[in-house]
Amino acid sequence: MEPTAVIAITALAGLLVTLAALLRAWQGWLQLKRTELESRLPQRAAVSQSEGGSPEGAARIEIADLKERIRKLEAIASGVDL
Repeated sequence: MEPTAVIAITALAGLLVTLAALLRAWQGWLQLKRTELESRLPQRAAVSQSEGGSPEGAARIEIADLKERIRKLEAIASGVDL
């Protein structure tokens, strides 16, 4: 077997092993984030319901607040004084 072919096959095998390890790490990171989100979701629902509201209502208020901030930033960027 030619030395160039051996080097190419070895490099390809190393690349495949590296890609497999990276894929496994990516899947583990995604699972960690899913677990974090799932653990926070019941707490948020409990807090908003104990305050007398629903999670959807809180999300709408948050979106409205973000829209207001964007409007103010756009006004500042265009030079309009609020």
